[in-house]
Amino acid sequence: TMDREVEETTAQPVTSNDDNERIDAYGFERHRDFESYKEMMNEYVAVLNRRSKRWSKLLQEKPQVEKNLTVKRYVRKGVPNEHRARIWMAASGAQEQLESNPGYYQSLLTVEHDTKLKETIHTDMHRTFPDNVLFKTKAEPSLQRVLYNVLLAYGHHNKAVGYCQGMNFIAGYLIIITKDEEKSFWLMDALLGRILPDYYSPAMLGLKTDQEVLGELVKTKAPAIGQLMAQYPGIWTLVVSRWFICLYIDILPIETVLRIWDCLFYEGSKVLFRVALTLIIHHQPEILRSRSLQDVCECFKQITCGAFTLDCHTFMQKIFTEPGSLSMATVDKLRDKCRQQILEDESRQP
Repeated sequence: TMDREVEETTAQPVTSNDDNERIDAYGFERHRDFESYKEMMNEYVAVLNRRSKRWSKLLQEKPQVEKNLTVKRYVRKGVPNEHRARIWMAASGAQEQLESNPGYYQSLLTVEHDTKLKETIHTDMHRTFPDNVLFKTKAEPSLQRVLYNVLLAYGHHNKAVGYCQGMNFIAGYLIIITKDEEKSFWLMDALLGRILPDYYSPAMLGLKTDQEVLGELVKTKAPAIGQLMAQYPGIWTLVVSRWFICLYIDILPIETVLRIWDCLFYEGSKVLFRVALTLIIHHQPEILRSRSLQDVCECFKQITCGAFTLDCHTFMQKIFTEPGSLSMATVDKLRDKCRQQILEDESRQP
């Protein structure tokens, strides 16, 4: 239903009457940073409303979402929540998959399910967003059941991956945004099958590769940090594996993560490097003050918090300027080089 008229929805400023209501638009309880979040949102509302009108006009004129420079520019400036599911589905190829495989998702839920897979997913249910009111066991209706279905279906759809920790958070975010099991499943398929190279397979070769690729990019774009990090072998795995595996969920504020995902579904995995490079380059002085491995790890936790990442609109402008040029060709070349290196190192280990 790509061409259904989308009604105008207007973003509202955030308000809170008492402590129980320190909950954001996505169901997350925000006891620690509610005030700063509220301030940011009250300014961001103007941007959202402006973008919302522009998107509605664009989608009325061209209901089929095409990939062109206008749309790319619009995506980088942020997709309003009411259009997100539709844009993500179109940009990632998930819509096409859904339409050419009618009934496939339901069929995955009705097959005989692997007991071990069911148990593993079940164990992670209560660990998924314990601070989100929509995912509480007693919530009405609780999204836990939907989450379980999506992960179970995906485990059967992609047996090479099955289920691995981190996927629960990704599926959870997709469900919060699409409010739709089948769409969440196909977006998961787009992310894990096409957009991210091999992050979740048992060997996690794609993830290991991308951590090293980031290290290589830092050497050229922030040589002083490259030198600092070179003193600590294996450091990139320690400081950024969660950034990549969770696609910045629980690392950066939710509005910022969703803006990153707008670009991720449209432009691909290169965006993940832009975000990481921006965090690192922007906080170069703090990182360079580190005197030990522990300092470095602590610093990498700190640089993801605070005003810089909370102001998602400015942050997203920065990721396309601060790291300078970054072509897919460069990323692919570095991926090949790093992958070879990892495979050689692994074959040498007893």
